[in-house]
Order: sequence, then structure tokens, then C-alpha cells
Amino acid sequence: MRRSHRRGLWIAGSIALLVVAAGIAVRVLDEPARRYLEAEVNRRLSGYTVSIPRLRLHPLAAAIEVREATIVQNDNPDPPVLHVRRLVTSVDWRALIRGRVVADVLFDHPTVHLDLRQVRTEAADHTPVEQRGWQEALEALTLDLKINRLRVRQGDVTYVDRGPFKPLHLGHLKIQADNIRNIRSGERTYPSDVQVEGVAFEQGQIWLDGHADFLATPYPGVEGSLWLERIALDYFRPLTNRYNVSVRNGTLSLEGRFEVGPKITRVSLDQVRVQGVALEYTHTRETAGAERARVAQTAEVARRATRTPSAQLAIERLDVTASTFGFVNRAASPPYRLQLTDTDITLRHLSSQPRDGHASIALRGQLMGKGPTRITASVKPRPGRADLDITTRIEDADLPRLSDVVRAHGGVGVTQGALSLYSELKVENGTIEGYVKPLVKDVRVGDDGSAEGDRSLKRRLYEGVMNVAGKVLKNHSRGEVATVVQVSGPLERPHVSRWETIGRLLQNAFLKPIVPGLDPSRAPSGGRAPAPGVPSSAARAPFRSLPPSGR
Repeated sequence: MRRSHRRGLWIAGSIALLVVAAGIAVRVLDEPARRYLEAEVNRRLSGYTVSIPRLRLHPLAAAIEVREATIVQNDNPDPPVLHVRRLVTSVDWRALIRGRVVADVLFDHPTVHLDLRQVRTEAADHTPVEQRGWQEALEALTLDLKINRLRVRQGDVTYVDRGPFKPLHLGHLKIQADNIRNIRSGERTYPSDVQVEGVAFEQGQIWLDGHADFLATPYPGVEGSLWLERIALDYFRPLTNRYNVSVRNGTLSLEGRFEVGPKITRVSLDQVRVQGVALEYTHTRETAGAERARVAQTAEVARRATRTPSAQLAIERLDVTASTFGFVNRAASPPYRLQLTDTDITLRHLSSQPRDGHASIALRGQLMGKGPTRITASVKPRPGRADLDITTRIEDADLPRLSDVVRAHGGVGVTQGALSLYSELKVENGTIEGYVKPLVKDVRVGDDGSAEGDRSLKRRLYEGVMNVAGKVLKNHSRGEVATVVQVSGPLERPHVSRWETIGRLLQNAFLKPIVPGLDPSRAPSGGRAPAPGVPSSAARAPFRSLPPSGR
């Protein structure tokens, strides 16, 4: 018994010694493996450098663990583009049971940081993305095992622009993609499951549930369902400011489906909700050329989209509530601002493809905070342009609040009065037809005293003549100055009948008053825009139904 006991102790001690020796040997191999892996990744990668400070081998788990790894852009090394607290590559045991030796990759607490310098450097590099070596570098981390499962735990992405703006930040990201190493699939076949969820801009939520083909070339294809909840629009100011658009406050929520691949781009949104946004466009002399170029570029993109059946954007319903929209013209003298406050907009059945029929738009708001405004429209996209039927009603807008607009385009100020405007216009095949009916009441032309400097004699005389003309041309039964302006001809240079406009002005004053409201007898041929909410007659693209928001 003593001999057996001593033999057992020797065996146990030998096993323990072998385990310790194996552990020491593995630890000795950690550093050569780290140097090899770091060099191999950098050999395959272009424009970036990877640093691997620590590496641990786990033979029993068939895994490699990399700690505190970083990737820096060579032209802008500070700060690093990516920092990973732990990167674990192991054999995917689930696939091994089925006879496939593939990798399972886990990114634990990865942090991505991008700024404007890094983005511009990347954009200036004309090397195609597929030739930068990103996929090859990732395969080097797996010792060239093909990746079958990829997971991201507690991911964090930050983009910092120049200026005093909040960074764009996505946090608590959880990503999982399975069955990545599939056989090469047929076109628009997505065998890999993909799930993404996270926190967007501190308060918003993002979910993606879909499928992917990671082997599609020249880049992977993905399709699935997307949900965004209460995304703060303030964070997009660095991007919108470059296009003369200022965005304040407001949140965005949406739900829909998408499909993006080498040969197709489709986005179909069932519902989009924008709440409480203040959006303002500013026109200046300095940016006029860039604005014209952007309009031409946008028109060209829209033209290509309508002619490409594989590219589609469809919005079944968009609701904008409790929002403000403004236009600032700094090129005018004096500069002025137009605003629609307390605005609600409903858009239905919008599609970039003409085959999907008409979209309808309904808008309610207050012009300059005091002037009920109603606009309804029907829009049908066509290659390079859109056909449009639009009906406008503005009632009792406060003219003194529009004084800068009147002074910039009419040369006089307004200290009293109310404006109403009714219009029906039809744009089709590049031509416009319709009318505009303005009515002003109790108007008084003059300076409210806010303008600097004394008014010239010529200006005072002009204002006096305008006041007298207003009294002469006023219809005494209704107390309004009104006319009807007929509009027709090419959209770029429409024809306005001046003599008819003057005749209607005189008719209102001395013969028959022009009453507020739309004028059915002068509506453009083809009738008015259909009422908002009328469904499109064309069939919609067949997407799966979505689960309710807030999943």
C-alpha cells in the first residue's frame, strides 16, 4: 500500500510538473506568437498600422487572446482608429461537430474613433476598399482559418467633426453574425444571420435583424429589418451645416426594410416619424455657386435613380409634427427670414420609381407664427424631374412680420396689414400652369422706424404713391386689394400675364370684388391634387411585415 501510495504521488507530481512545464512553454511561446501575428497583420494591411501589446495562447480551448490591440491611420496616428480591450479567436466548436474547421471571433469592448481628418484622408485614397487588406488582416488574426462566427460585445463608435458640435456616438453595441463561411451563394441569397442593437446618441435605440452574404463581391450584401427610436437630430449638425442647413432639436424614429448588395439598393420604410425639429436653410452670395452645383448633382442622382429599377427608396408614411421650417436669404437687401411654425406634415406613398404611382403631401402650419397655412400636393416622380399638383392656402398672415421680405423684393416697408394667398399650380412635362391669387387688407406702406438713416425724398414719395394706390385700388365693400396672376409656360421661365393681372386688380377695385378662396374656374387642367392619404394604385414591393416598434 505504501509502494502504491508513493507511486500515485509520483504520477500525480509528474502530471503536475508536465502541466506546469506546458504552461511555461506556452507562456514562452506567447511573445514569439505576438511578434509573428503583429508583423503578419501589418504586412497584409495598407495605410494603417496594428499594435498588439499582449497575446495569450490557450491550447486547451484552441484559442488566441489579444489584449489592448490598436489600429492607427498612418497619416493621422493620434488618436487610434480602433482600440480593442480583448480580441479572442477560437475554433467554432459548433461547426467542428459538423466537420468544419472554422473560427469564432469575439471583439470585447472595441472602441472606434473617427474624426474629420481621418475621413478626408480615407476619401482621398483612390485604392479600392477591397484592396486595402482589411479582410486579409482579419484572417491573419485567425491564423488563416475562415471566420464562421463574429461577435461584438459592448462596442463603441464615435465620430468627431470640427467645430463646437456634439460627437456622433453609438454605444453598447451588440453585433452577432453567424454562418459567415458559407459556400458562395446565388445572387441575392443571404445565408448568414446578422443582429445588431445599441444606443444611438445617448438616448436613441437602434436594432437591425437580417441576413447577409459576406462572400458577395465586390462587397457583402445585407437585407433585413431596421428600427430606429428617438434618434436626436441635433447630432447631425456638423453634416447638415455643410449644405447650408441648420438643424436644432427634434428626434427621428423609423421602421422598415432594406436590401443593399453589389447589384441592388432598396430601402422601404413603413413609417418615419420626426418630432419637434427646427430646420433652416440659409442662402448667401458666397455659397450661391455651390448651391447651384448641389441642385444639379441632386437632380442627376434622382435621374439615375428613377432610371434604375434596382435602386429604390420608398416611404409609405412620413409624419412631421410640432416642427419649424425656415428660409434665410442673406443675399437680399435687407436680409430676411421666412418661417413656418407649428408645422405638421404628412407624406404618403413616396417612391423613387415612377411605376409606384403618386405620392401625397399635406402640410399645416403658421406663416411667421401668425398666418394659417395649408398646402396639399400630389407628386409623381419621372426621370430627371417630377410632376406636381399643388394647392396653397395662406390666410391673414401678418404683413409687418413680412416687412423685410416686402422691402427686399418691393423696395418698401410695411407697417400694417394682412396677407391672404390662394394658389393652384400644376407642373407636368417641364411646364407649369395655374394661378396665384394674393389679397391684402388694411395695408399701410412706410418705415416702422427700425431702419437706420433718414429716408430719401424719393423713397418717401414712392411710399406715399403706394399708400394712395392702395386706397384707390381697394374694394370698398371688402376693404381688400386683390388680383389673380395667371402662370403658364416652361418651368424655368414661366409666362405671367401682366395685363390680365392689372385688369383683375382694377376689376376688384371698381367692378366685382375678388373673394378669398380657391378659384375652380381657373384651376389648371387635370383637376386639383388628390386628397392626402389616397393609396397608390400600383403594387408595392413585397417585404415581410415588421414587428411593432419597441421590441
